[in-house]
Amino acid sequence: MRQAGRYLPEYRALRARHSFHELARTPKLAAEVTLQPLKRYALDAAIIFSDILVVPEAMGLPFAFREQGGIEMAFRVKSRADLARLTVSGAAEKLSYVIEAIRLARAGLRGEKALLGFCGAPWTLAAYMVNGGAADKLAALTMLFRQDAQLFHELMRKVTAVCCDYVRMLARSGVDAIQIFDTWARLCPPEIYGEASLQWIRHMVGAADGRVPVILFARGKGHDWRALADTGVAAVSVDWTVNLPALRQQLPLTVAVQGNLNPASLLADAAGARQATSSLLASMAGRRGFVFNLGHGLPPETPPENVGALVETVTAWSNS
Repeated sequence: MRQAGRYLPEYRALRARHSFHELARTPKLAAEVTLQPLKRYALDAAIIFSDILVVPEAMGLPFAFREQGGIEMAFRVKSRADLARLTVSGAAEKLSYVIEAIRLARAGLRGEKALLGFCGAPWTLAAYMVNGGAADKLAALTMLFRQDAQLFHELMRKVTAVCCDYVRMLARSGVDAIQIFDTWARLCPPEIYGEASLQWIRHMVGAADGRVPVILFARGKGHDWRALADTGVAAVSVDWTVNLPALRQQLPLTVAVQGNLNPASLLADAAGARQATSSLLASMAGRRGFVFNLGHGLPPETPPENVGALVETVTAWSNS
């Protein structure tokens, strides 16, 4: 799901000299981090180094990483006065440093590997914005939906407008696909998910205008693949809690599926990583439109050699 990160020694070496924001906002450094995994592993694609929270930041709501862990937003959006502080016009243009990083990364790939861009889903971004980043209060967005639907929809319209502008920029930047991350989808009650999240995602898919395929990852919602596929995406990405072999029997061949190895499978040893990878590959053998991936991000304590074992297993399988 995410290639670069704290599990790579070369990333940690860069991180020791630069803050996360310096890495993300400096195109040369962001491109370097993007390419690090491909210098170590025979991966099929790179994903641009950035963060989903660059969108609210561009709107005037900065974020920071707490020393004890977790995200902290500069302020919480809890009233119309807070909403008025968020800028839509010109916000996406402030993310031009991401587009420059994409240009540099593409040059480094020399056309030999694919490059993916990504954006957070409005529901997930709004969850951070309303909660102030506090992980123990992520139910606040659902409360806002139920207690002040008008304010909720005003917020979602603003966030979606910037997300759509950003998706247009990404689609024109030369990336080969765009992934939408609805990481906090699992916190949205099923009965309101269509109205509270999926309708806004449809706007983002439309903003790509068919230029590149769009992949949707909605954590905790993979069992409701029909609703995800109905957004118009080319591929549905599912987390590791979904029974992928069962899902393959239901998904139409017009919808690709991405997933979904449990990242915990890579924590023990290389032999275990190979076995878990082979098992998943065997269960999806012959399924057209299957993209092997993790079911969520890699834990920072993941041994790099286990990631290597995974990649070697997939590569050998693909070439067999």
